[in-house]
Amino acid sequence: MKINLVRIAQRPAPMRLGYFIVALLLLWLPLAAPIYLLVRDSNLVSILTMVLLYAEFIFLLKLWGKQVYQQPQILKSYGLELTRQNGVDLLRGLAIGIINILILFGIQGFLGWLVWQQPKIFLLKVILEGLIVGLGVGFAEELLFRGWLLDELQRDYSPRVALWTDAIAFAALHFIKPLEAIIQTLLQFPALVVLGLTQVWGKRWRRGRLGFPIGLHGGLVWGYYIINVGQLIKYSGKVPDWVTGVNQNPLQGVMGVLLMSILALWIRKQSRRSPFQFNPISK
Repeated sequence: MKINLVRIAQRPAPMRLGYFIVALLLLWLPLAAPIYLLVRDSNLVSILTMVLLYAEFIFLLKLWGKQVYQQPQILKSYGLELTRQNGVDLLRGLAIGIINILILFGIQGFLGWLVWQQPKIFLLKVILEGLIVGLGVGFAEELLFRGWLLDELQRDYSPRVALWTDAIAFAALHFIKPLEAIIQTLLQFPALVVLGLTQVWGKRWRRGRLGFPIGLHGGLVWGYYIINVGQLIKYSGKVPDWVTGVNQNPLQGVMGVLLMSILALWIRKQSRRSPFQFNPISK
């Protein structure tokens, strides 16, 4: 009996999301299980299983678009396409992201809250590694949250509801970890919500393209990677950790949340100057 997958498109968003996640797990588990059983290096297991999961996620997205929504180019409708505009947006986002990180740590250095240090390892290597990591994280998380998830939400809900649901889901899913780790990093939840809002506004500002959100996300990760892995700073202890960032994580401090909020408000203002109207092809 042939299953009419087009009917799934008429289901409420929570059901569609559930169907997709179950389908993804059914694809992933049979291939991931042998890796967990046969590979002893835990880091290698994590890398292999996550790469496999994301490759199957992209495969399923294409199948989902073609069979459920009758959109063979679903990735393009998410804003993921190789165009000059998307490339320019990506570079703009990268620049804004890394400049904001430098401003954050620069202000703290100026106020005497931290001291800049000579790098203890080859800095160019750290810069290149950070760029690769930043773009990888930016691509993966933005396609997931500002591509697939936001698209599903916008099909059923108002732009405002989709915006806040996407941002809160983005923040909450970063806390799928042991309870002890959740408690230790809970202070970064507000900053992650603000970042989620920023990324949706950024996508709307750039007419639905994903280049800017990927670049901005990647630039923030890149800048922090260079400073953290390069061991370029040392906190002076003049102010409490909750100001600069608990566990040396700027997203867990007042300064990080403040800077992210300023960036969010600026991008929100830009998005309102050139509003983008979501128009799903399937409806």
